[in-house]
Amino acid sequence: MKTFKDRLSSENSFFLLAGPCAIEGEEMALRIAEHMVKITDQLGIPYIFKGSFKKANRSRIDSFTGIGDEKALKILQKIGREFGVPTVTDIHEVSDAAKAAAYVDVLQIPAFLVRQTDLVVAAAETGKYVNLKKGQFMSPESMQHAVRKVTDSSNDNVWITDRGTMFGYQDMVVDYRGILVMKSFAPTILDVTHSLQQPNQASGVTGGRPEMIETMARAGVAVGVDGLFIETHFDTAQAKSDGANMLPLELMEGLLTRLHRLHQTVSSL
Repeated sequence: MKTFKDRLSSENSFFLLAGPCAIEGEEMALRIAEHMVKITDQLGIPYIFKGSFKKANRSRIDSFTGIGDEKALKILQKIGREFGVPTVTDIHEVSDAAKAAAYVDVLQIPAFLVRQTDLVVAAAETGKYVNLKKGQFMSPESMQHAVRKVTDSSNDNVWITDRGTMFGYQDMVVDYRGILVMKSFAPTILDVTHSLQQPNQASGVTGGRPEMIETMARAGVAVGVDGLFIETHFDTAQAKSDGANMLPLELMEGLLTRLHRLHQTVSSL
């Protein structure tokens, strides 16, 4: 049986982290996972199911935060076992690290917490893969220090994910030069959908530009990202978190097919 690391190693493809922003329930999570596994198996794309077991970084106190930690984590565990794929979830507190590590394969540090040393070290010490989201306020070069916190904790299984840099109050930009810089520290992923967020809206609900998802993803593949991160839902209008910048699930097959072909072309140059 292939190890997790073997599954992620493919000369013919980038790897993919994809799923809903948050686990809203078992039925919806299994529906998305089944669809994504079918597509990625057909294309030979190494796949990791993504879903947050809770959302701590909400703009408003009445925003959806989760269905219960253990309930959501058990759903992630079930997806991993039923479909034979790795899973990834965010953690926000030191105590989350060991708790989530019992259920998932990858612990993700949110961008606004990536400088929190205790949190990063706690994730590293579980021995799981650690995915470090680049802070919107940080330079690509500064991410080497976050990576070193993981490796100095005797864990070499670390990734960086670029999710854009703040450009004014309500927009993000991706500097593709930074991807090449960060690839020199660790495998680097482009978070396509969060890079298209329009945060800090007066309503307290984050906006987005999902019509630019393919453009952003194509550019990432062209410059050689190791992986892509794309949030998706079968009903983005009713999604409880980040629906404004997610890709509708029915569009995923066409997008990934085109991106896979682009990757093959770029790799042959």
